[in-house]
Amino acid sequence: MSGKRSAGLLLYRITESGGTEVLIGHMGGPFWAGRTRAAWSIPKGEYGPDETPEHAAAREFEEEVGHPAPDGPRVPLGETRQSGGKTVTVWAIEADFDPAVAVSGTFTMEWPRGSGEEREFPELDRLAWFPLDEAVELLVSGQRIFLGRLAVHIADRADDEA
Repeated sequence: MSGKRSAGLLLYRITESGGTEVLIGHMGGPFWAGRTRAAWSIPKGEYGPDETPEHAAAREFEEEVGHPAPDGPRVPLGETRQSGGKTVTVWAIEADFDPAVAVSGTFTMEWPRGSGEEREFPELDRLAWFPLDEAVELLVSGQRIFLGRLAVHIADRADDEA
């Protein structure tokens, strides 16, 4: 395996009106503070050659959200290569989750830069449900493709049930 690889889980739910909402997280740390558009992410993270992408997706969900990944069928949304070269693989799970109970893992970085002082920040500083059309604007651009793939899956499922 060459290059960095990341895997994640995208929770979605169908609303009473028939719309689709997805659960995404606002990235923590000083770079993302005060930003809204293109500052949200699918709960995901990097993994090495000794871990499967699906296992990494579940592990990262638990690390970033503070709760185990929900049970249920995982819908493969495929992978994409982001502009920085990282390959991201995502699965969707239809499930409900209360963002208020999320407890994000943290990371440490020097802040302010050049100060020599290490500070801890949450990986995701908040988690929220958004309709697909709003989530497209909020997600970092390299992850938006997964929303389109999820929409196709939901439309195909609706056709199968009709």
